Amino acid sequence: MLRDIAFHTLHIAESSGASYAEVRTQLTTYELVTADNGVLKEFSKVFRAGLGVRVLYEGRFGFSSTNDLSEVSVDKVVERAMAAARASNRIGGLGDREVYRGRFTSYWKIRPEDVPDEIKTGLVLRVNKASLEVNGIKSAVTRLGIQRDWRYVLSSDGVELECETSLLGLAHLSVASEAGSMERVGDQESSVAGWEFIEGKNWEEFAVNVSKLAGEAVKAPLPPSGRMKAVADPEMIGLILHEAFGHASEGDLVASGMSVLKGKLGEEIASPLVTIIDDGLVDGGYFTPFDDEGSLKKKAVVVESGVLNSFLTNRETAVSLNLPVSGNGRAQDFTHIPKVRQTNFYMAPGDWSPDEMVREAKEGIYLVGKGTIGGQVDTGAGTFTFSAGPSRLIKNGELEGLVRGMVVSGSILETLRGVDAVGKDLRITTSVFGGCGKDGQSVRVGDGGPHVLIKELIVGGG
Repeated sequence: MLRDIAFHTLHIAESSGASYAEVRTQLTTYELVTADNGVLKEFSKVFRAGLGVRVLYEGRFGFSSTNDLSEVSVDKVVERAMAAARASNRIGGLGDREVYRGRFTSYWKIRPEDVPDEIKTGLVLRVNKASLEVNGIKSAVTRLGIQRDWRYVLSSDGVELECETSLLGLAHLSVASEAGSMERVGDQESSVAGWEFIEGKNWEEFAVNVSKLAGEAVKAPLPPSGRMKAVADPEMIGLILHEAFGHASEGDLVASGMSVLKGKLGEEIASPLVTIIDDGLVDGGYFTPFDDEGSLKKKAVVVESGVLNSFLTNRETAVSLNLPVSGNGRAQDFTHIPKVRQTNFYMAPGDWSPDEMVREAKEGIYLVGKGTIGGQVDTGAGTFTFSAGPSRLIKNGELEGLVRGMVVSGSILETLRGVDAVGKDLRITTSVFGGCGKDGQSVRVGDGGPHVLIKELIVGGG
C-alpha cells in the first residue's frame, strides 16, 4: 500500500510542474524497557508511519510531510511542497548520480517483535538487580532498546530503493559512592541483528563489570593534568574522529566556511599512517545501503595516507563543491529533509598491537572510551574537548593504576598529524539509544577504529 501511495504522490508532484520530485515513505517501531534501582520504570512501544516529499521547481526546493496517508492528505502535502518551492529565495541544484532499484534487508535470525514482553522485562530487571549487588553501588539504570526501520525512496529520475533494518541493544549505568565522592560509569552494546544478539551475551556479567569499574574508579586518584602522550582505545578514537573530524568533513559545513578543512583538498593534513573512511556497510556499524535521497552509499575515503581526499556530500553540496555524490544525504525520518551526515566513520587499521604502543609511549595515558559523557567541538576552529572514562596511566612502557574520568582536548589537525602508531585491531560500534545530532535532527551512526598512539593531547583531571 505504501508503495502505491508513493507512486501516486510522485505522479501528482510531476503533474504539478516539479522538474524533480523525491518521495520517502517510512514505518518505524521503537521499544524501550527501563529498570531503575530494581524497579521497572518504563516499557514503551512507539509506532510511526508517514510520507515526505521534496520537489525542485524553477531551481528552488520545497518540502512537506504528513502522517495522514489518505489520498486527500497526500495531494495536499504535494501542494504545500510546491508552495514552499515557489516561496523560496534559495536557488539550488542536484548533482548527477547513478540510478538504482533494489531492496536491502539487514540480517537477523529471531525477530525481536516475536519475543514475549515478559522475557524482555525479566531480562532488564535481572541485569539491573545483579549490578546493584556490587559493593559500593548506590544506583543503577538498565535499558533495552529495540528498533525496526523500514524506508522506501522513489524519485522522478528512476530511483526505487527499499530498506528494512533491525537494531537492538542494552545499556547500563552504575553510580558508585565512596567517602562523599561519586563516579558514574555507563556502557552499551548494540547490534544490527535480531534477538539472537541478546541471547548470545551474558548481560548480568556485562552490568556487573560496569558496576565494578565504577566502584574501582570512585576510589582512584584524579589523573595528572597537562600535555602527554596518549594511547586511545577504539571507542575513544571513534568519538574523536566522528565529532571533531567527521563533522568538519561534511560538505555543507565546508561550503559554508564552517569547517577547518575548507580549501585543504589534496593537502597532507594528518600522519601518513592515517586513513579515514565513511562506509554505510561495515561490520559493527549501522546498516546504511543508501541515503534518504536515494543515492547508494559509496565507501568514501576521506583521508588516504594522511592526505585529505574528499568530503562527504549529498546531491546539493556535490554541485556547490564540484564533487561526486557520496550518498551522505540523511534524514532523521520522513518529517525532515536530508542533510549531509556521516554513516559509519572510522580510522582504518595499521600494523601495531596495543601492547607495542604502550611500550612505545613509555610515559602517558591510556584513554578509554567507556564512560564518556560527551564534549564540545568547534568545526571551524578545529578544536575539541571530550570527556574520557576511567583510564590507566602509562609508566615505563607499562599500564599502571586506574585514574578517574577526565577531560581531553586539542586541535584535531595537530592530533592527526601527531599519530605515531595505528593498531591492527579494528572495532566499530553503533547504538540504538542515541545518534548524531545536527540542525535539530538525530540519525543512527557508527564510529570506531583501532588503538592509536597520539604524540600529544591535553589532559585535565576530573
